[in-house]
Amino acid sequence: MNRIFALLFASMLFGNVQAQELNARVTVVANRVGTTVNKSTFLTLQTALTNFLNNRKWSSETYKPGEKIDCNFLLNLEQTSEQNVYSASLTIQSARPVFNTSYLSPIINFKDDNVIFKYQEFQVLEFNDNRVSGSDALVSNLTAVMAYYANLVIAFDKLSFAAKGGDSHFQKAQNIVNNAPDGRGITGWKAFDGVRNRYWLVENMLNSRYNVMHDVYYNYYRQGLDKMFDDENVARNELLNVLNLLNGFNSENPNTMINQFFFQGKSNELIKIFSKAKPMEKARASELLQKMDITNATTYKDQLK
Repeated sequence: MNRIFALLFASMLFGNVQAQELNARVTVVANRVGTTVNKSTFLTLQTALTNFLNNRKWSSETYKPGEKIDCNFLLNLEQTSEQNVYSASLTIQSARPVFNTSYLSPIINFKDDNVIFKYQEFQVLEFNDNRVSGSDALVSNLTAVMAYYANLVIAFDKLSFAAKGGDSHFQKAQNIVNNAPDGRGITGWKAFDGVRNRYWLVENMLNSRYNVMHDVYYNYYRQGLDKMFDDENVARNELLNVLNLLNGFNSENPNTMINQFFFQGKSNELIKIFSKAKPMEKARASELLQKMDITNATTYKDQLK
């Protein structure tokens, strides 16, 4: 009888592990932190953040092991003058598989330079959707930031598979923004904190004026990349349509955060796709990419001749 209960318990436990949405790899870099802090603190933090992201249920849906979202979180720390308080940059990367291939296409490749938090070794990482900010704003800011990006990783992934997908997670991310910790040194949650931050990213995706960006993401991945296996020419034409759609959006809404956010990490992929295009398609793609992805304009010009 005990064996039966043990097997049932193991089955339930294994089922719960499978249910989680993220396959997150967390790296904490502390090279710029002084020697006064025990380095084991950062290994403990790395493990705690990995467990926080991977063991928590972020939605009501059940994800099979092969459906988990591959993502990376790189937290690069710098010590402040206050004990146990760190400023950091957080780089978030996520990708999703392209149909019938082993290729993972980047969806998010973003660096947030405005992370500050308080942490002591073995501190429990707590987060409550209904009470985002705890009694100590600097303590709760770390989990608020991580929860915000966990929801965005899921939101953009779902959007890449289903038209208008991910809305509930964009809403969850906005709820975190609206109830974010507020205190000395904490930035990135407010409209006046800058033009490219957590506030503006989710605002852009929920702003009804920018609904076309939902079509951009869905068409790029589901109607474009996922169709490459069946017919490269048809799929490439759809991807060119996406660039035209983005160009129209960018002309009507210049300097929005979401336009820059979309292109980050995609230059190599786009060059590979359009390098095989017909001359007129290649020329048009190069023209649009140079115009919209300024950072990589020279690369597009050289590689898409």
